[in-house]
Amino acid sequence: MTVVIPTLTAGSALVECLAALVRQTRRDFEVVVVDNSGKHLAREAEADRFGASILEPEDNIGFGAAVNMGFRESHAPFLATLNDDATAHPGWLAALLAAAESQPDAGMFASQVRLASDGRLDSAGMRICGDGSSKQRGHLEPPEQFGTPAEVLCPSGSAALYRRAMLEEIGLFDEDFFLYCEDTDLGLRARWAGWKCQYAPEAVVDHEYSNTAGRASPLKAYYVERNRLYVLAKNFPAGLLLRAPFLTLARYFWHLVSILDDRGSAAQFRRERHGWLELGFIIARAHCTALFRARRLWKKRREVRAKARITPREFRDLIERHWITPREVAAL
Repeated sequence: MTVVIPTLTAGSALVECLAALVRQTRRDFEVVVVDNSGKHLAREAEADRFGASILEPEDNIGFGAAVNMGFRESHAPFLATLNDDATAHPGWLAALLAAAESQPDAGMFASQVRLASDGRLDSAGMRICGDGSSKQRGHLEPPEQFGTPAEVLCPSGSAALYRRAMLEEIGLFDEDFFLYCEDTDLGLRARWAGWKCQYAPEAVVDHEYSNTAGRASPLKAYYVERNRLYVLAKNFPAGLLLRAPFLTLARYFWHLVSILDDRGSAAQFRRERHGWLELGFIIARAHCTALFRARRLWKKRREVRAKARITPREFRDLIERHWITPREVAAL
């Protein structure tokens, strides 16, 4: 198995992340750190003293491309992704591999990701809204409420395991996403191809939520808004696409309500002194970029359908089983 850790800052969090991997109960794995800093920061942090290999692209190539680079250097049957600000409990890899060995029809495995700040749940898999927005299952809930193994839509890429056979069939992370939602896109493409996702609650990781880009920064807002449009265009059947604009408007409405109630990511965006004009510009820019890339997205959509093993109706039923409402999205 190969564990790939993309890093941009390669600071003390990366050192803690690597030290935790040394304490894993399973030892049959390799670690690859992909240093996106362009400044050899991972080498300065001496990441190799933990036994990690270091790959150094010339520029910041984004999360998905970094993971892809690590995958291409590997020949292992499983690929694990881990954020550099995530600290794995000793049994993390053992629990993920146990799930993989018991579920041969599953190609993705989700960890129980907890918030390092207070121990509440960050992610127990992912849920999805009809406008393409995705959110963590169980976010901010007590971990004890999600202590049972279950089939989920797809894992959060902050701490996940992927089967090589699945990746070789459907392709790797879409590097056009650069940052955010690439795990949702990969998960939906895998679902179209008939692969399942299993949640392993004993695979526990502590995570500093949005430590790199910020919980509600303009950078994150832009990529999340743009990339949920990419997810829609590539993966949603026509019937769901027709509903998406109305659900988008509903989500915008509930974001406005959440700002007035001073809760959720939109309220956090305003608390960080970002104005309405800036928010409107981010939304407009995201839509313009998606429209500009419409032809490219249409080509990718056809590639997804060419590998499909389920019908659009079955995919719609799958989405509805793992649904999150616009109101719930806005509240997180």
